Order: sequence, then C-alpha cells, then structure tokens
Amino acid sequence: MTWRYLIKQLAFPPSSLLLLLLIAFVLRKRWPKTALVSFMISIGGLYLISLPITVEYVARALETETVLPSEQWPDLEQRAEAIVILGGGRESNDPAWQTDQPSLMAMQRIRYGARLAKASNLPILVTGGLHFGQPPSEAQIMADSLQQDFAVTARWLEGDSRTTWENAEFSAKILQAQGIKRVVLVTNAWHMPRSRWSFEQFGFAVISAPVGFLSGANGRPFNGWLPESKAMWHNTALLNEAIGAVLYRLTYKAKAQRP
Repeated sequence: MTWRYLIKQLAFPPSSLLLLLLIAFVLRKRWPKTALVSFMISIGGLYLISLPITVEYVARALETETVLPSEQWPDLEQRAEAIVILGGGRESNDPAWQTDQPSLMAMQRIRYGARLAKASNLPILVTGGLHFGQPPSEAQIMADSLQQDFAVTARWLEGDSRTTWENAEFSAKILQAQGIKRVVLVTNAWHMPRSRWSFEQFGFAVISAPVGFLSGANGRPFNGWLPESKAMWHNTALLNEAIGAVLYRLTYKAKAQRP
C-alpha cells in the first residue's frame, strides 16, 4: 500500500511537474534544449492545474450525470431499496474531535445521503475501507458521523474496500444477500460515472445521486485565470478520475463481461 501511494504521488501533479523542473535544472548545461522543454512543460502544467477555469472545463467533461431533483426524493422508496454512500477519505487524528473524522469531500456525501434517507426512509449502506491499514474503517467513521451529526443510522457497514470497484463488489455481497438490487448511489458528481458503471457490473440498478459539482461557473475574478491553491487540488482529483475512468474499463473489462 505504501509503494502504491508513493508511485501514485510521484506520477501525478504536482510531484510529476516538480520532478520535471528538477530534471530541467540538472540538464541545463549538458542538454539545454531538453532542459528548456522540461522547464516549459513543468511551468505550463503547474499554471494550468492551478486555474479555477481548468477545474470548470475538465469537470464539465466528467460530470455527465444529472442532479437528482429534490421533488423526487420522497418517491425513492418506490424506485430503490437502499442508499449507498461511497467513502471519500478521512482527516486523521483531529485534535478537536480526538479521533479520525470524514474529509470535507466525505462530509458532502454523508450530508446528502442523510438528507435523502430522511426524505425517502430508505436504509443506508456506507462503504470504505482502512486508511493505510489502520482502523477504524472509513465506513465506521461515516456511520459515526451519520448517527452523531444527522441522527441517521447506517444499517450496513462495508469496511474492507480500497477502490471504487471494491466498493461495488463488497457492497454487492452484503446487499444482494438481502435481495437488494436497486440502489441510490451517492458520491461526487465527477466520480459518479465510474462509480455507477462499477455498481452496474455487479447487477445493481442504479439511481445516481451526485453531489459536489465542480462544473458550474467558477465565479472568480478574471474568470478563473488566476492561480489558486484550491484549484490545484481539484484539478489533481479530476485528472485522477479521468485516468481512472479509462483504466477501469480496460482493467475490469473482462470481469464486467462475465455473466
């Protein structure tokens, strides 16, 4: 798990672009043209991933699922049998709470899932595994937040998954043992297409309930062409999702085609 994390961090911005900058510095005397190309790619890449306008346009390409209108929430009980909320990370050892807490992204999902559950009376499954092998699981953290912050009890906890595919695979083992095959799926809008695809491969009929849209007008001065640290985080997440969406259909294609 540590090696996987290290490789991923070095391969993705900003680490990969900083490595290019380092290469440019090392090669500046011996191969100045190569160094210049490396420098320009690094600086240009860092600029692009720090722009809110980049977030807006990349998100538009990824956020293909539509909003679940609030007027449809009370009718979900007739259309689905459970709500599934996907884990979205954690903040470790928060001194204010004296324990691990859901990340801001996870809280978006938890809050939305809780609102859907109260409107529809559907039971909730939360799914998310351990963080670098350390308990508690994301599912447990989410379940605690649902209960303590929103007075909603998660009926099922799936705490072994490490990927979106495993979210679907392990959730299927729990829910389909109960005869449940129709679910409302809650995750971020840019993550929804890959998530929905994964759950559908395990026989679920999925109603998408995306939250945390990034594709709206950025509303920044100068239309989002000034660098912003928050945009760098969003763009990195979007890049990871774009690559993941392609790799999932290649990596899991054979599994997905099995009856």
